[in-house]
Amino acid sequence: MSQPTLTDLSPPDPVRAVALLLHGGRENSHAAALPSNLAARRMRPFARPLRRRGAPQGLVVSILGYRYRGWNGAEESPVVDARWALDEVRRRHGGVPVVLIGHSMGGRVALRVADDSSVVGVVALAPWLTPNDEVAPLVGKRTLIAHGNLDFVTSPRASRMFAERAAAAGADVRYEVIRGDSHAMVLRPLAWSRLTTRATLDFLGRVIQ
Repeated sequence: MSQPTLTDLSPPDPVRAVALLLHGGRENSHAAALPSNLAARRMRPFARPLRRRGAPQGLVVSILGYRYRGWNGAEESPVVDARWALDEVRRRHGGVPVVLIGHSMGGRVALRVADDSSVVGVVALAPWLTPNDEVAPLVGKRTLIAHGNLDFVTSPRASRMFAERAAAAGADVRYEVIRGDSHAMVLRPLAWSRLTTRATLDFLGRVIQ
């Protein structure tokens, strides 16, 4: 069976925090998740500004490579991989704070594993959500959910309703609309990147020592 991978991009010394990138995927697929897949390539533009702005503060950008391309029902394959990655972050860097940044399926993964003790914040970009997704993992964390108003792959309405449920449960959550963009985040890439970088550094600003 294949194994997940965790790649640290030019880690500073010392590492004081981690931004963990979680890419999208498919509802069902046991095909291998490859770095060449489009879903994985969509996250690469987020790494550069995070590294440039975050490295002086000790931030390392880490990329999770899933075993499989799919969520796969009750298996929740990428959730298992993300929990492995958080354990691996602790093994490599100790108990540093982590911000999860996920797109589409990766956004759902990030919101699901936000209950991990190392996670201080979540940036979920055009997440794939259902009414059954729990909001409890976000309580005590800081969360940004952003969705393009032209997205017809995942639902902006589902994201807004999830954010409202989370806020009602006591979570610190903000919902942003990226007007004029769709699920692929290619029409207004700078808007997505700037929003993500600002939120990540803001979430970490209170906890990086």
